[in-house]
Amino acid sequence: MKADTQTEAAVKAVLNKMAESYAKRDVEALLALMTPDPDHVMFGTQADEKRIGRAAIRAQAVRDWSQTEAASMGLGWTSISAAGNIAWVAADMTFKVKAGGQEMALPGRMTAVLEKRGDKWLFVQSHFSLPAAGQGGESFPSGG
Repeated sequence: MKADTQTEAAVKAVLNKMAESYAKRDVEALLALMTPDPDHVMFGTQADEKRIGRAAIRAQAVRDWSQTEAASMGLGWTSISAAGNIAWVAADMTFKVKAGGQEMALPGRMTAVLEKRGDKWLFVQSHFSLPAAGQGGESFPSGG
């Protein structure tokens, strides 16, 4: 169900704060957008990036930043739906990274679930991915 305009604006503001906090490398601001629940799950783009709980999510952000001179994410197409105090998001993103003196722009995707607790929308789950390269319109990589 498409979110009403008020919910859509509030959730989009949280998404923008997430991107801003990540670019500024402000881990406290980033974590303030997430529930403190021990079962909070975040999947990242690498095979080992399954983080459960705030401490693990904090460690992931610190790891990302330690491997880059600069890192940011920009939102593109975004779909926000909601029912009651739950919202779910799908978005295209661009990850801009400077690492080893080289700048890269990587197309990315994000899905997330947010819950309204009190007057704040907070992430309860998120998943970031990089579309598989070189599949040429095929659903699965070729085995050749």
